[in-house]
Amino acid sequence: MAEIRGESPLAPRAKLLAEASVPDVLELGEIPFLTQVALRLDPEGAEAARVGAALGAPLPLAPGTSVVAGDLLVLWMGPDEWLVMGEQGRAPEVVSALTRSLEGEHGAVVDVSGQRTTLEVAGPRAEEFLNKGCPLDLHPFSFGPGRCAQTLLARTEVALLRRHGTTPVFWVLVRSSFARHLAGWAADAAAEYGARDTLA
Repeated sequence: MAEIRGESPLAPRAKLLAEASVPDVLELGEIPFLTQVALRLDPEGAEAARVGAALGAPLPLAPGTSVVAGDLLVLWMGPDEWLVMGEQGRAPEVVSALTRSLEGEHGAVVDVSGQRTTLEVAGPRAEEFLNKGCPLDLHPFSFGPGRCAQTLLARTEVALLRRHGTTPVFWVLVRSSFARHLAGWAADAAAEYGARDTLA
């Protein structure tokens, strides 16, 4: 597997995102180069159980859910598709473990770490902010911790994950080619929160 080199998709927008953030209200920033491995297999086959054993947690089978598997996250992406996420540099290890678990059965394991980057949106205003450009109901009763979905944000296809915790924290997985567009939208959409604090 090739090692990721060079700057992340949102490195040129890091200052923009930092300036758009409002402490204790809304925080925006990139989490670059996370491990992302796409997995496809029959959820009812024996290989699904073997993969779950290798990960340390069963694959999430309910639509729009995720599970924590040790230091990895596993997101449901479709009836026979998942995304395994972890810290930078874990892809070769994860790919190897998942491939061994398939044991020649029909399935696919692909390192897609370079395909997307991750925009983190955190703070008490995170839900309100994201709903400016996302049609989903992000209230915790509807989209609580651990929920994930493939959706649109600012007319851009993204995968959205709500992390666990009391303060709202969302990960927005966006294709690298659309990341700068999304950062520009985010900075513009966040402007009112800074103005609100200034007027207060």
